[in-house]
Amino acid sequence: MSINWYPGHMAKTKREIKENIDLIDIVYEVIDARIPKSSKNKDVDALIKNKPRILIMTKYDLCDEDNTNKWKKYYESQGYKVVLLDLINKPNMQPILEETTKILKELNEKRKSKGLKERKARALILGIPNVGKSTLINRLVGKKTTNVGNKPGITKKLEWIRINNQIELLDTPGILWPRLDNQIVALNLASMTAIKEEILDLEEVAIHIINTMIKLYPSQIKERYNIDSEKDIVEILDKIGKKIGAVRNNETDYEKVYTTVLKDLREGYLGRVTFDRQ
Repeated sequence: MSINWYPGHMAKTKREIKENIDLIDIVYEVIDARIPKSSKNKDVDALIKNKPRILIMTKYDLCDEDNTNKWKKYYESQGYKVVLLDLINKPNMQPILEETTKILKELNEKRKSKGLKERKARALILGIPNVGKSTLINRLVGKKTTNVGNKPGITKKLEWIRINNQIELLDTPGILWPRLDNQIVALNLASMTAIKEEILDLEEVAIHIINTMIKLYPSQIKERYNIDSEKDIVEILDKIGKKIGAVRNNETDYEKVYTTVLKDLREGYLGRVTFDRQ
């Protein structure tokens, strides 16, 4: 099947970003460290014009550090300022604030040269759904200001939030692009909760996860589900079903297998992974 998810609020969000972009000084573009390529919205460049940008890789605690660090170096070679973040265990916001301060200083020096007063920085935060934007904002503010949930579509509208005395931030709903023409990218997004689960074929997504894990992280998936050298996907699904207790009257409950595989990946039970490779 072809995976696509582009509800009306995403198109509306893009229009509103375009309408507000001239107010913005700096952009926080947020991507998922487990899928550093798949989670990078290719429409962002056109939306933000040439605004200074910090590329923030969240969920660093769940990624394969070696491979994600290669992507960090790649993006830095393209001129990006890149910050890696573990928002749960080591939520260090200083790299973002320090980089913002540098950019703000340059902007205010330009304002002074034109006879204008200094002012707060206006930041725009954007990224795909469920990449951790709301958690990041709450960490920046130091308290809960936005709702957080492990599913896409929590944030529904643009909203200004005061970070501190120097920064105001425009929060935006997660946005994808109108057509997910690369289905591996679409499956990666679906695997990491960036696409609404209700529209997905969970069998297809779960099999993509299993096949990717066997290819990239065979020891991790074998350890989790006690599978060995099975080649047939049905045999693998049956083995997983037996391991997790999803068998009734000698019949595997495949739906439970699919949902368990997705949950295990998202919550880190399959180990640290990075699905995108250069």
